Amino acid sequence: MSRLQTTDGLTEEQHELVKLVREFVEEQILPVATELEHKDEYPTDIVEGMKEMGIFGLMIPEEYGGLGESLLTYALVVEEIARGWMSVSGIINTHFIVAYLILQHGTDEQKQRYLPRMATGEVRGAFSMSEPGLGSDVAAIRTKAVKDGEDWTINGQKMWLTNGGSANLVAVLVRTDLGESDSPYKNMTTFLVEKESGFGETAQGVTVPGKIDKMGYKGVDTTELIFDGHRTTDAQILGGVPGQGFYQMMDGVEVGRVNVAARACGLSRRAFELGIAYSQQRETFGKKIAEHQGILFRLADMATKVEASHQMMVMAARLKDAGRRNDLEAGMAKYLASENCADVVEQSFRIHGGYGYSKEYEIERLYREAPMLLIGEGTAEIQKMIIGRRLLEDYKAR
Repeated sequence: MSRLQTTDGLTEEQHELVKLVREFVEEQILPVATELEHKDEYPTDIVEGMKEMGIFGLMIPEEYGGLGESLLTYALVVEEIARGWMSVSGIINTHFIVAYLILQHGTDEQKQRYLPRMATGEVRGAFSMSEPGLGSDVAAIRTKAVKDGEDWTINGQKMWLTNGGSANLVAVLVRTDLGESDSPYKNMTTFLVEKESGFGETAQGVTVPGKIDKMGYKGVDTTELIFDGHRTTDAQILGGVPGQGFYQMMDGVEVGRVNVAARACGLSRRAFELGIAYSQQRETFGKKIAEHQGILFRLADMATKVEASHQMMVMAARLKDAGRRNDLEAGMAKYLASENCADVVEQSFRIHGGYGYSKEYEIERLYREAPMLLIGEGTAEIQKMIIGRRLLEDYKAR
């Protein structure tokens, strides 16, 4: 085990679980990741292995059939999985957020209905806020649910759903005009939409057109979601009360930012491992390139950034587990880890020289995957706004 894989203060159970996942990554993910990624092929066998290990129910309480682990444990597991293949960590990320939303905000009936089947992976989750042309401006959401007798009718188009095709339960944020409000965010509601896995019309009035072709982050399906007269009921409103959707989703995104930070930590650690290994194999001017001062400085910079990101991510997870507000730390962790990841991957790419540009080398895949982490769960600019506003709260002028 390298120094960059250790975390002090873990219980024996946490250490054993992380070790088990690390072995799974070494044996089941790393040997096939690049081949599957180049084919843009969904990792069915890997997913089945994660189901057997209970990873889909990692944070779901034992009373619902899950393992009842902490956010920190989950983040460390995600870090290991992302080290193997970042797309696989994406498959469980959105599932985890939906399970968290139901656990924290769902009705008792919703918890009983979904959580046991989510723990086994029978029900797989995706969540959706973004829309075409929307970006980070959540207040501009146009997809709308209108009360129609005892039911609701949803119309609109959602965008950038990770697991949009493979999921059969989607938490969707839509506009519900509930009357005059001093905030546009109070007219938003989260609906739990059930559908079949796959593409085409997956439920009445719900269509998943197909996979979006991406530069990286392949294997996992990223899709649109189109609503055309989809009818649903009050029972499918998260928590049973309309108008709370924005605040529910922001709670989910907050823990999701810790998750993205963990994914960035795993990806950057793998890039460092590849870079330091190659630097001790490749020779120029009569010696290993690791012995050249310029490469040595790169390695030192990379390792420092990997470790700093990891520690920031751990702190944000521990705060949430302690029941404390962590939006500042989660924003910092996501911002630091994703930016550092992009830099560490590029440094490793440079160390590989011309071979880094070849699809035969793993670093080429990582180089295309890292940019997604700069965008997911909020761009650097969004994180800076969150961080800055929280700092103004904590350091008010006197």
